[in-house]
Amino acid sequence: MLKILVVVLLLIIAILLLGIRVFFTKSGKFPNTHVGKNEAMRKKGIGCVSSQDREAQQNTKRLKTSDIIKGITEN
Repeated sequence: MLKILVVVLLLIIAILLLGIRVFFTKSGKFPNTHVGKNEAMRKKGIGCVSSQDREAQQNTKRLKTSDIIKGITEN
């Protein structure tokens, strides 16, 4: 029983320590850890995978089925 109380107490302390900024400040928010919002990553040209994929999908040419079949039969 004592072990359970110690574990629960440690968990409560850990949660409070992780959330100090959120619980005890007026405009408490969790920090934004998204890659796309990180200035150092943007300077290096590194972005969010989802954003990069969306850009790549927009920049690719859409192939028609007839073009694909024509390409296969020519080879």
